[in-house]
Amino acid sequence: MGNLTATGLRNLREAGRFSDGGGLILFRNKSGKASWIVRVQVNGRRRDVGIGSYPDVSLADARELAASIRKLAKSGVDVVAERKKEREVIPTFREAAAKVHAEHKKGWKNGKHQDQWISTLEAYAYPHFGDVLVSDIEAPAIRDALAEIWLEKPETARRVRQRIGTVLDWCFAKGFRSHEAPMRSISKGLPRQPRKSGHFAAMPFEDVPSFLTRLRQRSSVGRLALEFLILNASRSGEVRNAVWSEFDLKRGVWIIPAERMKMGEEHQVPLARQALQVIERAKVFRTEASDLVFPGHRRKSPLSDMTLLKILRDMELNVTVHGFRSSFRDWAAEETSFPGEVAEAALAHAVQNRVEAAYRRTDFFEKRRKLMAEWAKFCAQVK
Repeated sequence: MGNLTATGLRNLREAGRFSDGGGLILFRNKSGKASWIVRVQVNGRRRDVGIGSYPDVSLADARELAASIRKLAKSGVDVVAERKKEREVIPTFREAAAKVHAEHKKGWKNGKHQDQWISTLEAYAYPHFGDVLVSDIEAPAIRDALAEIWLEKPETARRVRQRIGTVLDWCFAKGFRSHEAPMRSISKGLPRQPRKSGHFAAMPFEDVPSFLTRLRQRSSVGRLALEFLILNASRSGEVRNAVWSEFDLKRGVWIIPAERMKMGEEHQVPLARQALQVIERAKVFRTEASDLVFPGHRRKSPLSDMTLLKILRDMELNVTVHGFRSSFRDWAAEETSFPGEVAEAALAHAVQNRVEAAYRRTDFFEKRRKLMAEWAKFCAQVK
């Protein structure tokens, strides 16, 4: 534990230099503005690395960043030079969107999605603030851009909102903005969209609790697998191929090995109480013939992806199984104050930028545990 406490910082009124230990220092000036630095040694030279202002960067976050920076410094990386290179030129929204698109599209297998991602920003965001520096883009400009299509093209508007948020969160992570995208407040400033019949790739997050109530009215391996998938915002293949040996039920953790993850890295999933209850209910299907948690008709084979989709179609829903990940991400953005990178970590999305990935050595596990507990609590509501 460090020398500082969250309560002590909230009550701090005097100016000065306040050390947490390990090179982490908070500077507070007479006007009340405070900022964090990490003091490290690089090739025998003392270097001070700024990691953001307080309270935008909390004590817990500052400690995580400080630990990451100390590791980099010990490995010989000139962390000051690396951060300076990243922050030299603040891009316009148009320039930043192009860079985000170039980085992210490597992980998209659908060519149509690659094209649509940037074309929707060109059509609906660029005319409003495409040539504005990302550091200067505030909530009113984003809200006004979305308002033009919010009711006329609701599905497109939601996608544009998510993509604007992705670009601005990327800019925050790169140091081009002092705060994350204000998407939650923007959504509150827009009218409620009318419900329409038709195809939705992703179920609106508001409808997930009532859907889960309907889903639990009958019991089957497929329905348990789908409920577990929703509660953990997991990919279909991760759930369908889950085996009992991957679960540490005492700790409430599901450890998915690297070879089963899309990004090729081990992923630890904190299991909320409701998710653990699903695992308990799945034990009735456990046999000696297979280690699968959700076995198919042939006990040694996993459920097929079509089994989960058929459940949705039998319930007369035009949504996709994968779309529940989007439902979770929209809920996290609109209904919580958790940072975007925590939600992205919960979805096991890769950090594409090399320098940013180097700094982000944490997987936000404890924050993800709190986030998933909140999501499970939301899903448990009776509608």
